[in-house]
Amino acid sequence: MHSFKRVLVTGADGFIGSHLTETLVRAGYNVRAFVYYNSFNSWGWLDQSPEEIKRELDVFAGDIRDPHGVRSAMQGCDAVLHLASLIAIPYSYHSPDTYVDTNIKGTLNVLQAAKELGVAKIVHTSTSEVYGTAQYVPIDERHPLQGQSPYSASKIGADQMALAFYRSFGLPVGIIRPFNTYGPRQSARAVIPTIITQLAQGNRKIKLGAIHPTRDFNYVEDTVEGFISFLESSRSIGEEINIGSNFEISIGDTARLIARLMNVELEIETDEIRLRPEKSEVERLWADNRKARELLNWQPAYGGEKGFEAGLAKTIEWFSNPDNLLNYKANLYNI
Repeated sequence: MHSFKRVLVTGADGFIGSHLTETLVRAGYNVRAFVYYNSFNSWGWLDQSPEEIKRELDVFAGDIRDPHGVRSAMQGCDAVLHLASLIAIPYSYHSPDTYVDTNIKGTLNVLQAAKELGVAKIVHTSTSEVYGTAQYVPIDERHPLQGQSPYSASKIGADQMALAFYRSFGLPVGIIRPFNTYGPRQSARAVIPTIITQLAQGNRKIKLGAIHPTRDFNYVEDTVEGFISFLESSRSIGEEINIGSNFEISIGDTARLIARLMNVELEIETDEIRLRPEKSEVERLWADNRKARELLNWQPAYGGEKGFEAGLAKTIEWFSNPDNLLNYKANLYNI
């Protein structure tokens, strides 16, 4: 038996949200999936879920920026996994206003409704981007926060709002902080799908932004297990907890590793449009995941170099399927 009668997942139509939603349903949870309303009646990535998953879902189409819709979606739910947010860093230079509305105000809507409805657990999703460039490694949860992009600043604001509701009202909320998640269905604006889709379409000279920064990549199954462990742990309320592999690799080395796994020669071309402004580029991310091990009993199944290769192989296999590749415009820069 699970601890919660009904769980709401916001952002269920997205990359991580869809994997999380499917895993929760398979594990026997009663799930309400909050998807972004659109006139196409699209459920995002959930449209591609197996029929037996879709039959079990209670889908709510709405907008996280609308407090009344958020409150309606949360009626009858005793736990919320809040993933809905705008996440593209380049687009946040372009339209920062939407990031404040979606990420900060959207989170406030979830917190207010949870407080009014007496929800038993809220898991708020943060990001490793709130740390900015590592001042020391590995990065633990006490590392200073640095808003190096409007996206990062909006997530810091959202995280602090969640903690404020915990401290001010005793709201049972905790903050999960995944480092760079990758895997099937990820948007082509993220670096691993950018590399794989270009190579899968036959390009051997691929366009990337800066290749010297390092990242701590996490296969999506590990991130999903982190969310479920966070939800079920009695020790996660009021906490900020990193979900990371504790393995650091540069973008350039990642590209070369993918090329090796795909058995192709690779030439990297720097595309100016993909470069972040100098002070905005996060140069180094490397997660300390001890707190997740201690409080959540979570550890990555795809950790270290061997685990990264295994996760990349699964990701390459998915993106190399022509039916999946059709969803991507690999020849365009996706902001």
